[in-house]
Amino acid sequence: MSAAIRLIGAVVDRGGQRIVHGVDLAVQSGAWFGLIGANGSGKTSLLRALAGRLPFAGGTCSILGQDVASDRVVRAACFGFAPPADKLPDSLRGRDILALVGGTVEAALPKVGAVGDALGVRALLDRWIGDCSAGMRQRLAIAAAFAGGHDQVILDEPFNWLDPVAAFDLRHALRQRVDAGLTLLTALHDLTTLAVACDAGLMLAEGKVAMTLEEGILRDAARDPHAFERYTIDRLRA
Repeated sequence: MSAAIRLIGAVVDRGGQRIVHGVDLAVQSGAWFGLIGANGSGKTSLLRALAGRLPFAGGTCSILGQDVASDRVVRAACFGFAPPADKLPDSLRGRDILALVGGTVEAALPKVGAVGDALGVRALLDRWIGDCSAGMRQRLAIAAAFAGGHDQVILDEPFNWLDPVAAFDLRHALRQRVDAGLTLLTALHDLTTLAVACDAGLMLAEGKVAMTLEEGILRDAARDPHAFERYTIDRLRA
């Protein structure tokens, strides 16, 4: 099976510094791909470059067979992407955020679907962003990633700031969307989610690939997540 998303030797620079050093990855269509690594390992920079928010300084990027490494506009159009929750404008309401992506809130809500239900987004539509907690902002940012109806979505640490119930419900809603054909990339700190929800993944350390987490590895991890957590933590420490 050919990969829907493939990076070969991907390089990302920020502020004159090299953050991502020659990363290779392949994401199959209709799969959940997880990126893990310590803070500063390059996860966010890599995802932002893939989503067209940053340029690639080197390497190749293929999406659905098209080389788009040099075209940030095309890359941005390929993905639903959650904006940083803390950057949402205080002067807008929840419905305004969804309408900016989906055209109207009425058009956006069906596209958000069960993800929005898991996050309780309808209760936030008329709330001003400036009056929202960090968790509420995160819910709206995640919903915005789905409001455009994309078949490929990128989420950077989506479970941050969510309470345990919302995180549980979101994980299951995302898994259902993936099983229905969504291609999902997420940066994660939660090793349990990586083990039990993701189909494949990658561990980054100092901007380089430290470990490729193929389907077989994660299948074994799902059977014994505690052993996987210990093994992964030992690799991250190293």
